[in-house]
Amino acid sequence: MLSNLARAALRLLAFAAAAGPAAAQDCTGTPSATRLFVDVDNVRSSQGLIAVTLYTDDRRKFLAKRGSLYVGRVPARQGRTRVCIHVPKPGVYALAVYHDADADRTFDRTSLGLPDEGFGFSNNPPTFFGLPNFDRVRLRVARSGLSTTIRLHYR
Repeated sequence: MLSNLARAALRLLAFAAAAGPAAAQDCTGTPSATRLFVDVDNVRSSQGLIAVTLYTDDRRKFLAKRGSLYVGRVPARQGRTRVCIHVPKPGVYALAVYHDADADRTFDRTSLGLPDEGFGFSNNPPTFFGLPNFDRVRLRVARSGLSTTIRLHYR
């Protein structure tokens, strides 16, 4: 007869096997049955990390301190970096991405407050005049395995 701990371990192993190797080993975030692949384009160098921040469909939490579900980080690859993230379930989310070139886990700004590292948002809205409107960054994740592309902008 299996103990409760052994049964829980078996369920976790079965979930990881069912979700596939990418979900079990290569995705960031709390494991779930829903994965989203984020292709980050225009990465200037392989130095540092690519940070993908996942937000719920709540404009009050978007870009707010402690407003995200989590930040997933992977090593940067010049050109294109693919990031697999777990999302809690199918639904609407928003993504903010930046190239943490110095790997200090913060988004660096110049003395004028302008971005000092590459950044981008889901749906690639224009950012020339400031932060995008929340409605422009909302991204529907209908099922697991979908992918989206975000282009980084450097100032």
